[in-house]
Amino acid sequence: MASISATLPPPLLLTQRKPNLTSIQKLPFSLIREKRNRSIALMVKASGENSDSSTDLNVVSSIQNVWDKSEDRLGLIGLSFAGIVALWASLNLITTIDKLPVISTGFELVGILFSTWFTYRYLLFKPDREELSQIVKKSVADILGQ
Repeated sequence: MASISATLPPPLLLTQRKPNLTSIQKLPFSLIREKRNRSIALMVKASGENSDSSTDLNVVSSIQNVWDKSEDRLGLIGLSFAGIVALWASLNLITTIDKLPVISTGFELVGILFSTWFTYRYLLFKPDREELSQIVKKSVADILGQ
């Protein structure tokens, strides 16, 4: 069972009135008041319940299947390392570009425009969302070789 504890000053957690904890009595946390510095300690404990989320989309099992079926595991390790290096290099490149005053503003504008177009094209209407879902499923299947 995991637990997290934090000490917060009173203005961040409670105001001058009495707290209303009746609606959150079922949550696994406890408040502990310390009188010497007038702060409140909050302790939260995780429950042992497992919840299957729909966000994993069997990615872990697909990766395990690819690893088990592969005859060239050294190639997979090299490809993974190359992906990590490419991610690191792209993050450093983005950080360097972000430090330039004019280019970063231009990229922000391009990002806002692209996000607006993407929202209008794929997320605003239901048939477009279904089309995007099909595109993503097809791309995942192509990448994983299914």
